[in-house]
Amino acid sequence: MEERDVIQSLAALAHPLRLQVFRALVVTGRQGLTPAVMQEALGVPATTLSFHLKELASAGLVTQERASRNIIYRAAFERMNGVLGYLTENCCQGEECLADAATSCKC
Repeated sequence: MEERDVIQSLAALAHPLRLQVFRALVVTGRQGLTPAVMQEALGVPATTLSFHLKELASAGLVTQERASRNIIYRAAFERMNGVLGYLTENCCQGEECLADAATSCKC
């Protein structure tokens, strides 16, 4: 993963609502969530949520898929793991450390 991609992803997550949205999608897993469900759970206006979902999608952290009348958003686990891998690459100067964070998510 390129440094600029990591910076773009981290910048997108550097907003409280976007972080909450992304974490909700991670918790939900491959099932994903519709904007209506996220809007109700987070208590935010539809336009606000739409703006933040667009930012997360632009950073490659979420995907969207149309299912009938709904759009399903999902966390982009490959991108998430890439960012985590970049951050933990060569940690501890090659010495054994905590569990490998980059491969801990098997979603």
